[in-house]
Amino acid sequence: MFAAEIRITSDDAPSIICALSPEAGRELPRTKADVRMEEGAGVIEIAASDASAMRAALNSYLECIRITEDIGRITR
Repeated sequence: MFAAEIRITSDDAPSIICALSPEAGRELPRTKADVRMEEGAGVIEIAASDASAMRAALNSYLECIRITEDIGRITR
């Protein structure tokens, strides 16, 4: 089993967590994710059964974080 945690400490953390919450609820083969706010930071915990599934999940979540931050910058 592989595990990873991504912590988001930017001002955009609440928006990012809100945007990612539906994604975390999706059923993905070999992967489980938990998305939440904790002490003012956004936390994404990912568990995967193998390295390939973990890589795919990390790529997906990191890309979603980047897009959400870009949208935040554009709309300010």
